[in-house]
Amino acid sequence: MTLSTENEIYARFNRARRVWAVAPVNGEAKRLTALHRQLIERLEPGDRIVYLGNYLAPGADAVATIDALLHFRALALARRRAFACELAYLRGTQEAMWQKLQELQFAPNPREVLPWILTRGLEATLRAYGLDPRQAEAACREGTMAITRWTGTLRNAIDARPGHRQWLSALRRAAFTEDGALLFAHAGIDPEKPLEMQRDAFWWGAVGADMLALTQPYAGFKRVVCGVDGAHRGLSESAHAALVDGGAGPDRPLIAACFGIGGAVQDRLVA
Repeated sequence: MTLSTENEIYARFNRARRVWAVAPVNGEAKRLTALHRQLIERLEPGDRIVYLGNYLAPGADAVATIDALLHFRALALARRRAFACELAYLRGTQEAMWQKLQELQFAPNPREVLPWILTRGLEATLRAYGLDPRQAEAACREGTMAITRWTGTLRNAIDARPGHRQWLSALRRAAFTEDGALLFAHAGIDPEKPLEMQRDAFWWGAVGADMLALTQPYAGFKRVVCGVDGAHRGLSESAHAALVDGGAGPDRPLIAACFGIGGAVQDRLVA
C-alpha cells in the first residue's frame, strides 16, 4: 500500500458533495473499527473523509489504530471510481509531539522535553511500538549520541510496521473544499491570522480562541470544523463553526459527522 508523500501541507477536496469528519480517535482502535463498519455502508458518490487528528494516544492501541486506518483506506479505495484524494488525515497534537520525539536529539533540553511528551500520552504509544520509555530516559542522561541511537531505534520500530512511515508522512495541516465552503482543522485557527500564517495553531489551537464564538465566516469559509472540544460534547455547532469530539475512550464514544457543502450536518455516526 502506498500513500502520497508529496510535499503538500493542505488537503484539498475537489468536487465534494459531502465531507465526513471523524473525531479524534485517541488510540481507540476497536471503536475506530466499529465506526468504519458503519461508515463504509454510508459512503455515497462524491463523499470525502477527513480525520481530525489525535490518532495515537492516550489509548494503548496506537499501532492497531494506524493499522485500522490503513485497512479502511484500502476498503474505501476499492470502491468503484474511488481516488486517494478522497481521504485526508490531519496532524493532531499527539502526532506533532510524536514527530518531536523522533527528533529528540535536536531539542535544546531533551531531559525536560521527554517527560513533558511522555506524560501527555505518548508513553502508551512508545509501548505499543515495543519500546521502553526508560531507555529513552537513560539515553537523555547519557547525552546526544545516545539519544541519536535511541531515536534511530524508534524510527526502526515505526518502519517495521508496514505503511506506518508513509501514513505519518501523509498527515496534513488542514483540509478544505475547493469551493471555499468548508475548512477542517484539528484544534482550531486563530481568527486574526490568514490561513497561511496559522502554522502550528492548527494542532495546538490559538490562545483564547473559541471556535464556536466566531461571529463571521473565517477567510470566506462558510464553516470551520475542528476536532478538539475540551468538554467532549460530541457534535457542537454555531453559525460559523462546528466541533466534532466525543472524547473517544473506554467510556466515551468515537463520533463522525457528515457535512454538506452548505455547512449543514446531514448525517452522524457513533461507535
